[in-house]
Amino acid sequence: MSREPLRLGVELDAAGRHPAAWRLPGARPAELFTAAHWRRLGALVERADLDLLVVPDSFRLGSSDERDQRGRLDAVAIAAHLAPLTRRVGLVPVVTTTHTEPFHTNKAVATLDFTSLGRAGWQVEVSTTAEEADTFGRTGTAPPAELWREAADTVEVVRRLWDSWEDDAVVRDVASGRFVDRDKLHYVDFEGERFSVRGPSITPRSPQGQPLVVVPVRDEHSLAVAAAHADVARIEAGDERTAAQTADRLRTLAGRELTVLLDVEVLLRQTATEALDVAGRLDELSPGAAPRSVRHLGTPATLAAALAELPDGLDGAVLAPVDLPATLELVVSGVVPALTRPPVAGSTLRERFGLPRPTSRYARIGGVR
Repeated sequence: MSREPLRLGVELDAAGRHPAAWRLPGARPAELFTAAHWRRLGALVERADLDLLVVPDSFRLGSSDERDQRGRLDAVAIAAHLAPLTRRVGLVPVVTTTHTEPFHTNKAVATLDFTSLGRAGWQVEVSTTAEEADTFGRTGTAPPAELWREAADTVEVVRRLWDSWEDDAVVRDVASGRFVDRDKLHYVDFEGERFSVRGPSITPRSPQGQPLVVVPVRDEHSLAVAAAHADVARIEAGDERTAAQTADRLRTLAGRELTVLLDVEVLLRQTATEALDVAGRLDELSPGAAPRSVRHLGTPATLAAALAELPDGLDGAVLAPVDLPATLELVVSGVVPALTRPPVAGSTLRERFGLPRPTSRYARIGGVR
């Protein structure tokens, strides 16, 4: 069953999600850490008028396989670089909560919302490995349930900090020399299991008020966080039917409407045989790189048909190209034109997803003195 409109995003991970993708012809491995590489990818996504451009991030160098030691750039910095070069697409960097202070996340994403004129989002993620903890000089790592509880607290704090300035807190009164009305800045006074934050933020309320929050759903712990806090949920599942069932559970638990997207790993070529051959070559170069969600190996026509037939409960997909830029180029030239996606009204990311701009929860409460 087709979706009206079908929501469509893309996750861009340097040379692609497969760890061996940089070894394919056309991958331009010498350019992966350059601004020009990201500008080319951003221009393709903008041309297709996709809803989301997600930039993944992690504190891991790679897996234990030395062939997967690739390194990466900072996701927020990449999104900020693309902000003035794009006009429509939502820019959603991943920011992990496990080793990042909520205050820094609040400031970084709010700043991105300013530089993108209201097109910023934030994808929540946790760090689960001892390797990542060692990077920060910490011993061991907490179990997933605790990490996702911390993530939930972080989202709550960040949302409060985004609200800690009222919309009209900046007065810019030249005559009196008063730039900010401190009665319209508010303490958030959060006390949680792992941290406490008083606030307020040092960043004024951004164009959207509340940038879009995206939460991946891959287990019961992340499902609970998505139900409580997500504007958009990304479901990782082995098949579409399982994903639709998870979407139903998510909405029931949330007790509200939210956008639910299926993660689809994609590798496209002009023929299905060629796509299968490339996938086989990648797995030979780096064995054991199992799909994290549904994987589609085929042509632009077969992917467009699969997206048009997503089950009820799934509002669209986030495509994760297995290789770049070849697959993304075919998504833009062949998949998007084959889909029914009417123009989306509004200039901000919240408007694009049909979400109103909320007022600050602290409005009409006495401010900071």
